[in-house]
Amino acid sequence: MSLNSVPRESDKKHTVVIVGGGAAGISVASSLHKRDRSLDIAVVEPSSTHHYQPGWTMVGGGVFRPEVTSRPMKEVMPSFVSWYQQKVLSVEPEQNRIQLADGSWMTYKTLVLAPGLELNWGAIEGLEETLGQNGVTSNYREGMVSYTWETVQRLKHGRALFSQPPMPIKCAGAPQKAMYLSSDHWLRQGVLKDIDIQFHNAGAVLFGVPDYVPALESYIKKYGIDVNFQSNLVAVNGPARKATFRMTDAEGNTRDEEVGFDMLHAVPPQRAPEFVRESPLANEGGWLDLEDDTLRHKRFANIFGLGDASGTGNAKTAAAVRKQAPVVAENLLATIRNQPLKAAYLGYGSCPLTVENGRIVLAEFGYGGKLQPSFPKWINDGTKATRAAWWLKAKQLPGLYWHGMLKGHEWLAKPAPRG
Repeated sequence: MSLNSVPRESDKKHTVVIVGGGAAGISVASSLHKRDRSLDIAVVEPSSTHHYQPGWTMVGGGVFRPEVTSRPMKEVMPSFVSWYQQKVLSVEPEQNRIQLADGSWMTYKTLVLAPGLELNWGAIEGLEETLGQNGVTSNYREGMVSYTWETVQRLKHGRALFSQPPMPIKCAGAPQKAMYLSSDHWLRQGVLKDIDIQFHNAGAVLFGVPDYVPALESYIKKYGIDVNFQSNLVAVNGPARKATFRMTDAEGNTRDEEVGFDMLHAVPPQRAPEFVRESPLANEGGWLDLEDDTLRHKRFANIFGLGDASGTGNAKTAAAVRKQAPVVAENLLATIRNQPLKAAYLGYGSCPLTVENGRIVLAEFGYGGKLQPSFPKWINDGTKATRAAWWLKAKQLPGLYWHGMLKGHEWLAKPAPRG
C-alpha cells in the first residue's frame, strides 16, 4: 500500500502497525519489507521532520552543520507503508487496537512499539524557560545545538557546568561528549586554564561499563574537570546564572547546593511516553515490558518493541536499534506464521565517546556490560581513543544511517540464534 493510499477513517486495519517513525520504527519497517514484500504495514508518526540525533553532539562541538542531521519525514518514510501523521493517544492490547489523536481507532494483527522516549524538561525547575539564553543550552533539544556551539566559542573564562540526570537516558555518553568537545575547543584556543569545568552526574560512576572508564578518566585529568557524583540538577535560575544541585552522600542524606555558572549544558530526566507508561504494557519503571532476547512483550504475544521506550537493560542508542530491528522483524514474522521465535538480541549498544575533535573512545557492549566489539582493534580498541573510530563516527555512520539502516540494509546486524 503506497504512502498516498491511506484508508478511510472507518477502515483503519493493518497486519502490522508500527508506532514511531524514528530510527527504530523505520528500520524495522524496512527489515520487515525486506523479508516479506506482501506485508500490509502502517506507520503512525506525527512529525514532519526526521532527525539523525547521533549527529547533534557533533553540531554542538562545531563538527557538523545542523542541516546534515535532519530530513523531511516524507523523504525518509518508506513508500510501501501507509503513513498516519498523528500521535497515539492509547493502546488497548486486549482489543488489538490503538487510538489516534483524532479519536479514531486502528486495529492490528501485530503491533510494534517504537515511539522513542520523552524528555521531561519540566522536572528541572526553571530550565525550559531559560534554554537558549543566559548561557543555558542542551544538545538534547532540536535547534539548541547551534546555541551550544555559539556559547562554547564565546566563553573565554568563567565556569562551565555539565549535568547528567539519573538513568536511564538515551545515549548515556552524550552529556560527557558535550563536555569533552567543549573542553577540547577551549584547550585549542588557549583558554582552558581560565575555565572552571564541572561535571555533575546524578549517578555514582563515570560510565556504566568499567572497561572504558580509564580512557575517560585520562581525559578528565587532561582537561582538569571537577567531577561530582550523585549530584542531580534540580533547578536553574537563568537570569541569575545559578544552578541548584541535589547532592546525596554515602548514607543517602541530601542537601541542595547552588552553583554559579557562565555556561550550563543541561540534560533533562527521561521517561517513556505517557501512552506507554500509563498502560498495561509498562513495567514497574514505566518502560515497555519486553523479553530481553526476543523483544516480544512479556504478556501480549503479538506485540513487540524496540528503541528508546524499551524496558530492556541495554543502552538506548541508534546502534542498539541497528541490532534490534532484524530481531523484531524475524520474530514478528514468525508470530504471524505461528512459528517459534528463533532470533535473539544480546543487548548490543554502542556509544562513540567523542573525547576530543579527532579521537573517539568507541564503547561497544551488551547486557551486563559484556564487551561486544564488532570492529577490528585498529578501529576499536576500547582502552584507547582512536582516530579510526572518529573517522567512522564523523565520515561513515551518517551515510550508513540514511542510506543503509533506514533502508533495511542490516550491516553487522545479523540476529543471534535464540539459545
